[in-house]
Amino acid sequence: MKLEHSAIYVNDLEEMKEFYVTYFAAIPNQKYHNPKTGLETYFLSFKGDSRLELMTRPDKVEMDKDLYRTGLTHLAFSTGSKEAVDQLTHQLMTDGFEIISGPRTTGDGYYESCVLDPENNQIEITI
Repeated sequence: MKLEHSAIYVNDLEEMKEFYVTYFAAIPNQKYHNPKTGLETYFLSFKGDSRLELMTRPDKVEMDKDLYRTGLTHLAFSTGSKEAVDQLTHQLMTDGFEIISGPRTTGDGYYESCVLDPENNQIEITI
């Protein structure tokens, strides 16, 4: 069995799509819109079989995104090398995104950094 995709509700669908396209090489499908419910979505495909669904709708509810909340904590992206982690982290920092930690080697041996996307979802960048 495999995880087919994950999904997150967002406020600004186009901004979030562009973030993942620009920094994580996502390939978006054509936007889906349900005029009855107001739901709009993009499926973003990444190298391999992983996908992320970005969704928005008029009746979504904004919730606090504390770093240590229960539920979905972060999305992790593998870059393939320590140098790529460093480069992407530096680019995100230069472009004004908040770096939460790293790049660093964690206690369990991962080389990673953590950044917040435009809507404060935590993204882990690893080898």
